[in-house]
Amino acid sequence: MKKPQIIAISVAGGAALLAAYFATSFMPEPQAPIVQTQEVDSIPVLVAAADIAVGQIVNEGSFRWISWPREAASHGYITNENGAGEKRKRELAGSVARFALLNGEPITSQKLIKAGQGGVLAAILPGGMRAISTKIDPKTAAGSLILPNDHVDVILIRRMRSKGGQEDIVSDTLFRNVRIIAIGQQIETKEGKKAADGAATTATLELTPRQAEMMALANAMGEITLSLRSVADLSTDPAASGGLDFNKQRGSAVRVLRYGAKSRVYGVN
Repeated sequence: MKKPQIIAISVAGGAALLAAYFATSFMPEPQAPIVQTQEVDSIPVLVAAADIAVGQIVNEGSFRWISWPREAASHGYITNENGAGEKRKRELAGSVARFALLNGEPITSQKLIKAGQGGVLAAILPGGMRAISTKIDPKTAAGSLILPNDHVDVILIRRMRSKGGQEDIVSDTLFRNVRIIAIGQQIETKEGKKAADGAATTATLELTPRQAEMMALANAMGEITLSLRSVADLSTDPAASGGLDFNKQRGSAVRVLRYGAKSRVYGVN
């Protein structure tokens, strides 16, 4: 390539670079977008700090305050204007949730019921079910280790006289997979954690209306024993719970010696 041609190409390249430099230098810088903010009149509203289940006992840590638009706040919401809501928050500690609450859902007095005001048991009882209590003692309640929300089999032990006048002890499983609602007066501890109540003398069971009738009869017939079920052996269908037909004749029997006297135990598999 000849020297004049090289010089011409170099001049043309330099001119192009200068043109690009001046074009970028004098271009206006992009302006940042203008964000317009509008202040919303808000008030502190008490909401659930986490998901709360039906029947759960709440404490002060179950709630928190968040800003809520004043126009959207319902009349039933608990607010904290001028700090007056803190007292209401403390008063709600120990209450029982009547309905399931989601994290961030506003708290109202209708959604909670205070322990001792009545209605606590009815608040946690599912629709269509009944609650009935039966006497227990450490010997008949898995050594006082049965807790609320455990599932048990209900066994009736009664005395019967045979035609020959001999007294037999009969054992029958009344119901299977029954949920324990409460042990004594205890549903759950204030922290929401279950704990055994060794001094309890009653257990409250969740039964269907028909089962509740049979349970009332069984309480008058003999001694009730609760057999704790494994969590791996639970069924959510209340209709699957077995029931004893008191009018049905049991065919097989096992004879055992108890306290030196012969007895007969039915329903042994």
